[in-house]
Amino acid sequence: MVELDKDEIRRHVRRTYAGIALSTAGGCAPSCCSPQYAAVPGASGRLGYAPEELRCVPEGADMGLGCGNPQLIAQLREGEVVLDLGSGGGFDCFLAAEKVGPSGRVIGVDMTPEMIEKARRLARAGGIANVEFRLGEIEHLPVADGEADVILSNCVINLSADKPQVYREAWRVLKPGGRLAISDVVAIAELPGSLRDDLEKRAGCVAGAATAEETARMLRDAGFGEYTVEIQEQSRDFIRDWFPGSGVEDYVRSAAIRGRK
Repeated sequence: MVELDKDEIRRHVRRTYAGIALSTAGGCAPSCCSPQYAAVPGASGRLGYAPEELRCVPEGADMGLGCGNPQLIAQLREGEVVLDLGSGGGFDCFLAAEKVGPSGRVIGVDMTPEMIEKARRLARAGGIANVEFRLGEIEHLPVADGEADVILSNCVINLSADKPQVYREAWRVLKPGGRLAISDVVAIAELPGSLRDDLEKRAGCVAGAATAEETARMLRDAGFGEYTVEIQEQSRDFIRDWFPGSGVEDYVRSAAIRGRK
């Protein structure tokens, strides 16, 4: 068994998503992070985003990077402060900004400078004033204690080499009563070494997946009194396309992760 170094994982993930941000194709997989794909029309539609949502974001923001629709989980309300962990090109941030309105605020955090630059450029081009993007790691958020009403994240926490710390940080920055609305990948079976120790599969949202039980334990240990991890069995259909022929669909699923502080 090869034990991947945490810093090596972080560097590889950052390089992968920097390349996606700079790509003239504008994206990668049909539904998530497999770097060998170019953007596929309708990718986010497969994840549960409505056509009207896809039309309302700045051109170039929808890069097909996701494994679900955290907007459906969040049920955002006017005036809320929303934090997106691993905000990428800003897709979910722009949708959230529309839902919370001028009295609300959205903060996107991403560790990839190229993604932050792209998201800021798209926000300016779209005239979206109630959203900001901060460079930082989701394990060490550049966000004050108790600043957010809602935390979103879409297929990002699985990339972290220190997931318990991500959930501890999420608990810290949420207001009392604040909630998590996360789409992420979870493991449903033990990954073979050929998948688990592959850096491309790590950046492709497969090799770093925790199980649903491990995720629930991390939420509990971080301090969340209410939480659920709901496996989305239908996600097998699009997960099959991430690394065709590899069999990854036998080992991981998307999950809707909810929590309340």
